[in-house]
Amino acid sequence: MRLSVIVTTYNQPEWLDLVLCGYAVQEFRDFELIVADDGSDQRTAEVIERARPDSAVPILHIWHEDHGFRKCEILNKAILAASGDILLFTDGDCIPRRDFLSVHDRLLVPGRFLSGGYAKLPEHVSRAISREDVASGRVTDYRWLRRRGAGSTRALLRLRVPAAIAGVLDLATPTRPSFNGHNASAWREDILRVNGFDERMGWGGLDRELGERLENAGVRGLQVRHRAHVVHLHHARGYRKPDVVRANRAIRDETARSRRVRTPVGLDRHTSVDSAIS
Repeated sequence: MRLSVIVTTYNQPEWLDLVLCGYAVQEFRDFELIVADDGSDQRTAEVIERARPDSAVPILHIWHEDHGFRKCEILNKAILAASGDILLFTDGDCIPRRDFLSVHDRLLVPGRFLSGGYAKLPEHVSRAISREDVASGRVTDYRWLRRRGAGSTRALLRLRVPAAIAGVLDLATPTRPSFNGHNASAWREDILRVNGFDERMGWGGLDRELGERLENAGVRGLQVRHRAHVVHLHHARGYRKPDVVRANRAIRDETARSRRVRTPVGLDRHTSVDSAIS
């Protein structure tokens, strides 16, 4: 298996259904889908079961009980279940363009991780999208989205960039590449080396902290936000808590200060890295 796509979700079955449809029409086919489910109810399992018969790739459902925000833990469990050489991380409300996996597969080289972006859609546009819109590719077409009321944001404009110049724009962008949970990929062996996600972290920078440890290990980020595209469906952020954000910031500051590579609370809480590699 070349690539494992790890899709995080929590009680967004309608959005997950559209996302799974987006992976069903990918140009690149040598991959598996792993849904990392942070305690959703039965509706999410039903969406996955409906998708399996028509899927040309394996779909795994990694679930644990809902005991609050434990995204890092379910991500680590999904990593240990993955069989791909490349791990691609995204969210269950991010619909990929048809060439999304092809771009990640082509551009990821040893010693790098890839840092993509997203174009966020307003609620009224998100709720008007159908499975047919995803399957046809219309959902990532700039003009089609604009006609339905999406604003002409800088992120949405990236969907218009011709492939011939997208790489040049990625090189020229002043934005530093970071590890983004909605659109990032890395070699499995590098993720294992840094012990996966830090399970002390709640919402707010948890993915970036992993990327900062990859950087400490000598794995450099590569900007691909003009080339690897997802559209982000609307959702509220009621889970944002200032005290958790502050605690996460303290962990990231310590990672930077100590040049830490391995988190002390990561993959090896669940199994040894040796057994994860086998």
